[in-house]
Amino acid sequence: MNYNIIKTIHISEFPNRTPFYSPMASMFNLALRKRFVEQTRLTEVNSNADLEIDGEITSFDVAGMAVKQDAYSSQTRLTITVRVEYINNKEAGKDISQAFSAYQEFPSEKSINDVQDDLVKKIIDDIVDMIYNATIASW
Repeated sequence: MNYNIIKTIHISEFPNRTPFYSPMASMFNLALRKRFVEQTRLTEVNSNADLEIDGEITSFDVAGMAVKQDAYSSQTRLTITVRVEYINNKEAGKDISQAFSAYQEFPSEKSINDVQDDLVKKIIDDIVDMIYNATIASW
C-alpha cells in the first residue's frame, strides 16, 4: 500500500439486519476496526477518508448438512453473510461491492444457543480476513 497516497480510513458501523444473535454487530465492528487499525498505518477518521468501508450483516443461516442413516442430520452449518461497500477515493478502479460469507459446522446434537458464541467469533474472524484480503492486502 502506498502510504504517501492513502493515509486515512473510515469504517462505518455494520448493523445486524438479521433477527439473530444481537452481540454479532458489535463483535464484527470491533474485529473489523481492530484488523485495519492494527495491521495498517491508516488513521481512522469520521469524514473525508481516503478509503471507506460500509456495509451490513445480511444473513445468519443455520442448516443441516450431513444426513445420517436414520435421515437425521449429523452436522449443522452456521453461515453468516456480510455485504461490503469499499470505496477508494484516491485510486480509480479499486472499489468493491461484494458479499462475504463464511461458515462453521457443529454436531447436530448441540443447540445453536450452545455453540453460537464460539462459532460467531470464528466466522467473524474469517469474514474480516476476507474483507481485508479483498481490499487492503490486494495491493
